[in-house]
Amino acid sequence: MADVLTLSRTRFAVRRPALILSVLVLVLVVAWAIVPDWFTGYDPIAGIPRQKLQGPSAAHLFGTDETGRDVYARVVHGAALSLWAAVLAVLIALVTGSVLGLLAGMRPGWLDSVIMRVVDVLLAVPSILLSLSLVTALGFGTTKVAIAVGIANVAHFARLMRAEVLRVRTGVFVEAARASGVRWFGVLYRHVLPNSSGPVLALAVLTFGTAVLEISSLSFLGFGATPPTPEWGSLVAGGRSYLATAWWMTTLPGLVIAAVVLATNRVSRALDGERHD
Repeated sequence: MADVLTLSRTRFAVRRPALILSVLVLVLVVAWAIVPDWFTGYDPIAGIPRQKLQGPSAAHLFGTDETGRDVYARVVHGAALSLWAAVLAVLIALVTGSVLGLLAGMRPGWLDSVIMRVVDVLLAVPSILLSLSLVTALGFGTTKVAIAVGIANVAHFARLMRAEVLRVRTGVFVEAARASGVRWFGVLYRHVLPNSSGPVLALAVLTFGTAVLEISSLSFLGFGATPPTPEWGSLVAGGRSYLATAWWMTTLPGLVIAAVVLATNRVSRALDGERHD
């Protein structure tokens, strides 16, 4: 039995190496956020001036910045703030959008029309532009950036949830529950919601990567955490003036962001594929 399981796992790894690599990348980044001291012993805030602008080496994997701070340490410690903001943004979009989609799908009529017209307006504006407009009104700070990104992505969840509810509510099991006298809230909770959540959860994983990118973009523009707090977007922005002499200050944090976005995209595709199989 153990040999069969081992063979099955080996075949899975051989057939989906990109998925395995993506999961490992996400596990590593989450570990950075939870226990950063396991991965680096350098202080992300205090630097050593005599070691400034040193290139990547065994001592400093990502090199050092203009004040002698270890860039790898700042990336590792910045994972907690960047990932927390992305999780908050996804939760806001997931909960708010799902509730709106459920109401629109279960209560066709004027409520459905009003909700979907608002959704159409939100979808007409690019999410990064809408996030920028919202954060300009809300003010600076990582939490406000996360709220702005979450609100900007509500429409995607509302539209998908409504479509899934409309599909599920015509099922035989739903009609049987309603015919047996179950109230609409019970039908919604016991039958509609569980059978509509699969695509929405896959979208949540995909939106997590998008949120990381959008939050980093707004942080790059200066709307995120106040320096010297390490945050991925601000790390990329901090190296702009040194691209010619210290390319690693911008390139390596940027590659970390790209790796996280691509990894979440691959995991989301795998989840959506499992749903269709």
